[in-house]
Amino acid sequence: MKIEAGLPEKLEWIQHSLGFFGPELILFAGIVVVLCVGIIIPSLRAGSGSSTPLVIGLIASLFACAVSLAGWNQETEGLHLFGGMIVNDRFSSWLKIICDVAGALTFLLSLKDQRKHVSEYVALVLSVLLGAHMLSMSVGMIMIFLSLEMISITSYVLAGYSFKQEGAEGSLKYFLFGTASAAVMLYGLSLLYGITGSSIISSQEFVEGLLAHQSLLLLVAGLLALAGFLFKMAALPMHLWAPDVYQAAPMPVVALFSVVPKLAGLAVLTRFVLAATAYGQSLIDWKAIVGLIAIVTITAGNVAALRQSNAKRMMAYSSIAQSGFLLIGVAALTEQSIQFMMFYAAVYFVANYLVFGYLQYFESKGVLTIPDFAGTGRTDPVAHGFLLAGLISLTGIPPTAGFTAKLLIFTGLYDAYRITDDSFLLWIFVPGLLNTVIALFYYLRIPYFAFLRDGDGVPAKYLTWTNFLGLVLVLTLLGLFFRPDGLMGWINKITFVL
Repeated sequence: MKIEAGLPEKLEWIQHSLGFFGPELILFAGIVVVLCVGIIIPSLRAGSGSSTPLVIGLIASLFACAVSLAGWNQETEGLHLFGGMIVNDRFSSWLKIICDVAGALTFLLSLKDQRKHVSEYVALVLSVLLGAHMLSMSVGMIMIFLSLEMISITSYVLAGYSFKQEGAEGSLKYFLFGTASAAVMLYGLSLLYGITGSSIISSQEFVEGLLAHQSLLLLVAGLLALAGFLFKMAALPMHLWAPDVYQAAPMPVVALFSVVPKLAGLAVLTRFVLAATAYGQSLIDWKAIVGLIAIVTITAGNVAALRQSNAKRMMAYSSIAQSGFLLIGVAALTEQSIQFMMFYAAVYFVANYLVFGYLQYFESKGVLTIPDFAGTGRTDPVAHGFLLAGLISLTGIPPTAGFTAKLLIFTGLYDAYRITDDSFLLWIFVPGLLNTVIALFYYLRIPYFAFLRDGDGVPAKYLTWTNFLGLVLVLTLLGLFFRPDGLMGWINKITFVL
């Protein structure tokens, strides 16, 4: 946006920008409607367990997803909106589609886990989705901070929505850690603004400012800014909140946290690294820094998961490790590697929701720890068969799409090594493969107890909504293994705009 532009021109630009904000306006309308419904209908305020707000949230998230899909083929690549603070491209659109479907699945899981104040709960989930939409498109520092805080503040409340003491403790830890990380990130962004003279990380002025000030101050500023993005991804060293929050929060909320904030943080981190390495002349190797964070995150997450007995805490450390695999795509930083990262994100989302859906199912039967699963595989083989499919997909074993996703991630990394001849990429490649083997040991602990250990088991019900949803997700994972080219055809249309 030109500084000398008058008020009429600015209003015209804002009006023009709003025309490309269909999905975000739908989510905002959903928030307003569901809150109004909660006010108008007294029984919803009393917490009667009505599913009406959940249905409204489901419709809003699916409608927003449909609008994003409808605009996929429009010529809007690289369209900068609101004075350059927002960029509209297929990279952000793809992540928004995943987040909206994740939101829809969250509402479906919540139908089996209804609590008090349903209207407020739905409004908070939609607010997380709206914040993720904004963060995935943000290239202006102010917009990045506001979007990230929108996700964070609503997430703090959702983390304590179990209305139990452990939920309050988890929410407080999340709030304290999130506040500290936000302050650190804001300080880093302010330093970057002072160094470059631009608040738009996609601008030429920002990129040239980075190249002109290759100093220790720039390294410190960049690392401080990265801290805020890594917090959203639950990647090291900003991961400490995840285990306690995952254990304390309701299962649908945990599933949401494992996908939506993570992908939004991934989007802005990718844009930052792309800007910092735009001309390939930086003395600071940001790709190596991200690669080191990726390997440490994967290793720490996997090693910690091996020691867990609580299923939700194990999945928290699994989510941390999966953040590292997503970061490998950023470390390679080729167009192909980032496209493979987008495929990995989609597969991870499907597998994660499959696992959390069945953890919720077994939690409702009193199965909380991994030893509690003893004997349940023999009494309810269908549920455990679907759960096993999700776990082996997260591991990366055929015939699930998780194998294809990890194969593509490592293929993109190796191809980047061949192009750049950067030996550090091999140092990422080898530990990444070894960690895939380590993950096998804790992912298969639940099937081991379920099928090979004696226990009382749980009564089985085969014709359930959980099994229907599980069947859809399992077929998706199998379909993406045997025919990944269909999804990759869409992802190959993604371009990256600075």
